[in-house]
Amino acid sequence: MEPYVPRKNALALILACCLSASPVAGKEHRLNLHPQWEFVADTVMGGVSAGEISDVTLDGREATRLAGEVSLDNNGGFIQMAFDLQNDDQTFDASGWAGIEIDVLGNGEEYEIRLRTDQLSRPWQSYRTAFIAAKVWTTIRLPFSDFTPNKTDVPFDPKRLRRIGILAYGREYQADVAVSAIRLYR
Repeated sequence: MEPYVPRKNALALILACCLSASPVAGKEHRLNLHPQWEFVADTVMGGVSAGEISDVTLDGREATRLAGEVSLDNNGGFIQMAFDLQNDDQTFDASGWAGIEIDVLGNGEEYEIRLRTDQLSRPWQSYRTAFIAAKVWTTIRLPFSDFTPNKTDVPFDPKRLRRIGILAYGREYQADVAVSAIRLYR
């Protein structure tokens, strides 16, 4: 019996799994991300916004839901669910991808997706774009070219991507947004 030698495609799949992602077959090339979402609120800066994330099933889809109340009191103004692309604070090279695609359900309000790279040193720095979370499951594509720098002059470099976050931000309102899938697309 000859020893098993993995093929090139099998090695690529193994490497993709190690990066917390897996390829998805289809017309377009996509890379499903498998985030370990964490909750962050403005309370880290003295704000008083409150919320939580939870794993839920909505309209037959498993999702992670960010819900809570955004308050501007005490210089606050956000709640967020976010994840690192690598477990060890390393960067992820997303330069071969066009942007981020999310399957989202919400309360009809506007939310932001924020990206962070290893080039940003302050917690308030990011690259961001907004989207509306419709009251029905919707797939939204957000090209990297739509992300604008926030409180930084450093241009976005997709080769250095570290973190992705979804925020309820900037005004007082009741947040309720769920994400059933997040992926990179070409």
